[in-house]
Amino acid sequence: MRKDRLDAAGFGSLLAVALVLAVNQIVVKHVNAGLQPVFFAGLRSALAVVFVWGFLRWRGLTGRLRRSDLGPGLLIGVLFAAEFLCLFLALDLTLVGRASVIFYSMPVWLGLLGHFFLPGERLRPLQGLGLFLAFLGTAWAILPNDEGARAGSLVGDLCALGSAFGWAGTAFLARKTSLREAGPEAQLFWMVAVSAPILLAVSPAFGPLLREVEPNHWFWLFVQASVVVTGAFIGWLWLLSVYPTATVASFSFLTPLFAILLGAVVYGESVTPGLIVAFVLVATGIILINRRA
Repeated sequence: MRKDRLDAAGFGSLLAVALVLAVNQIVVKHVNAGLQPVFFAGLRSALAVVFVWGFLRWRGLTGRLRRSDLGPGLLIGVLFAAEFLCLFLALDLTLVGRASVIFYSMPVWLGLLGHFFLPGERLRPLQGLGLFLAFLGTAWAILPNDEGARAGSLVGDLCALGSAFGWAGTAFLARKTSLREAGPEAQLFWMVAVSAPILLAVSPAFGPLLREVEPNHWFWLFVQASVVVTGAFIGWLWLLSVYPTATVASFSFLTPLFAILLGAVVYGESVTPGLIVAFVLVATGIILINRRA
């Protein structure tokens, strides 16, 4: 049932999903020590196909996988593959906090796409200000303005930006093409089913597939495919279907905050003034972009 305001259950669910997505980035960096990032991303998508298909069967939604959606389904899967190829490489090359702040600039790029290509999505002046602030925050995170930037990797930061572009592209296609009628669960199935063979096919180009593999790496791969992709991703899409879109989207700024804190606790990453400034600018911009008229 659609609700016009956030209640206690929705607030708790949004916090939980934001925290799971932040922990996810810590897990990716950890598993990258055992599995090459692109190979890891491909295995995750391949395993997620099973879980997402099971979810569709359980909910009786397999009929939403229509042959007429083949074209946009292939395209959204290609963008999903690019998104996570870039994100997993970014988390291998740069700091978790920096990658997360840059990655969660996605609403900026989706807002730009919507302004030009989605009816009724033109940005108002206040949203334009939010777009500028978030863009400034993203640039601030990438530029070498403090020791945090020097400790990161420019290539890793640019990969994180590429993953944000990919995420915005998948969200845009989900709203612009016939996939909008298929629903979020079917959209996710197309994403993982198409991305899995692409990522696995290109992974040898990024180095040896196995690094220093430990048993817990396989465990976290299973958690990624089941809890994160099938659970958190569908949970986030479900929240969007129940609560106001602007309210749900505004909570996206919590994930990079959690990721910054977790990166400091788990990996000893420095929480530098420059990173905090970048986070505040991006978070403020996202909130302004998602404000109602």
